[in-house]
Amino acid sequence: MAEEINDAIQRADRESFTQAPPKTLKGQIGYLIRQLGTAKAVAAEIGVTADSVNRYRRGARKHARADVAAKIDNAVRQRWQPRVRKRRQRQAAATGGITVETRARFGYTAPIGTTDDGRFRRLTVHLPPAYAQRLFDARDAGASDQQMRGIIAEGLKDVYFQDGGSRALGLSDVAINDIDYLDLDY
Repeated sequence: MAEEINDAIQRADRESFTQAPPKTLKGQIGYLIRQLGTAKAVAAEIGVTADSVNRYRRGARKHARADVAAKIDNAVRQRWQPRVRKRRQRQAAATGGITVETRARFGYTAPIGTTDDGRFRRLTVHLPPAYAQRLFDARDAGASDQQMRGIIAEGLKDVYFQDGGSRALGLSDVAINDIDYLDLDY
């Protein structure tokens, strides 16, 4: 649960594919060899020998162990359609924005006389493009999950809690804790 935001971004990227990635082991290995250049590089990526990679490529071995098959699938999905991903991210950062759907405990700092007890809320909120740009920039810069949570929390404060500045003006900080689930769409 330490990388919720990064996982949610990766899921959103995968939803933007225009074609399905290869499904067969032979097709997946062939794709990885084209991307990485050699069977040795693919072997280092997925944690098997180069001979095993060549057996998968030739079709001599039709099925990989479950853990190796999961690594192969993950490696293919990380590299599949990078231009489509970048185009969708540019569009979200420029004009489209990002939709956050979550169920989490929200805590906040509020003025005296109001309740600031955190409670679970289920929210689906569309954040403006500026927050999408900040989120993508933070991920590309290697920001921690906590820093990316802060960006999303700030966006939720502005859009949901303060309604763009028309209410709850005394609200200063919003924190996302105890995330049940978090999903992003752009």
